[in-house]
Amino acid sequence: MQGTRPTRRGAIIAAGSAALGVTAVAQQTLGPPPHPKGPKVFLDYDQVELDAAYDQTVYEPDIDQNAAKLKSDSDTVRARLGAPRRIAYGPKEIEQLDLYRTTHPNAPIMIFIHGGRWRVANAHDYGFPAENFVRAGAHYIAPDFDWVQNVGGDLGVLVSQVRRAVAWAFHNAASFGGDPQRIYLSGHSSGGHLAGVAVTQDWKDLSLPTNVIKGAVLLSGIYDLKAVRLSNRGSYVKIDDKAEAAFSPQRHIDRLTVPLVVMYGTRETPEFQRQSREFAAAAHAAGKSAETIVAENYVHMDSVASLANPYGLAGSAALKMMKLPM
Repeated sequence: MQGTRPTRRGAIIAAGSAALGVTAVAQQTLGPPPHPKGPKVFLDYDQVELDAAYDQTVYEPDIDQNAAKLKSDSDTVRARLGAPRRIAYGPKEIEQLDLYRTTHPNAPIMIFIHGGRWRVANAHDYGFPAENFVRAGAHYIAPDFDWVQNVGGDLGVLVSQVRRAVAWAFHNAASFGGDPQRIYLSGHSSGGHLAGVAVTQDWKDLSLPTNVIKGAVLLSGIYDLKAVRLSNRGSYVKIDDKAEAAFSPQRHIDRLTVPLVVMYGTRETPEFQRQSREFAAAAHAAGKSAETIVAENYVHMDSVASLANPYGLAGSAALKMMKLPM
């Protein structure tokens, strides 16, 4: 935003220009550890296999290093764009968002919901995609929200916070040069789940139009909570029958009114692949607009890394959806 505008390629950090890739040592065994096959818990999984299928470290041993790269990339982006505005969207200390502004007037808005198993990470770590959108002429917003273990395992608190962040952007768009009629959503991993819930909700309780969100790019998300409830994630996320039904986006496809991009990598856990495939298939079967991107050889963190690159799979899909130049 300060200084002359670089070329689109030159503006993008090196880590966003290519997938992070699988850097695990060759020959390393991925997947659940060797064990006697136990009773089936879900589909053909026993408990050990199901737990592994919801543990990214089992299929991406370098995930912490890859996440650290993206944190560093976020610092690099802030050095170029300047610090974001930090704004409250709710009364709690955690209910604040980072706003990276473009200089373009009446610009569209991309709201990104970060992942982290609902229990780690923050908006500050996910500034790295901002430059892709800001340079293309859109505002980029990354909201913070509670970690689920700090609210008694209640996903409903996180869902409410994400929806109120969207409501804040709609009602306050004019104050930062945004267009309230062009709000888009993206999310990764557990953030993909929260974004999926958001696009399958009725917004009347917040006095917002049903189509307040104009499109969503969902990256390596979770769209039905049944298997999650049975996995070891159920030890810190409290999913009863009511929560499972309410917060499983795939069960509310009838409420979906916006186009989707659903992306996943072929080197992700089998459950994260299945979740995306089945959600996209359900949307197609219901006559909804849903593009599926199968990212060959991508691990879990690769999909969100590509959001920072206008030529990357997620980044280009988002700009195309928002009708912005690459």
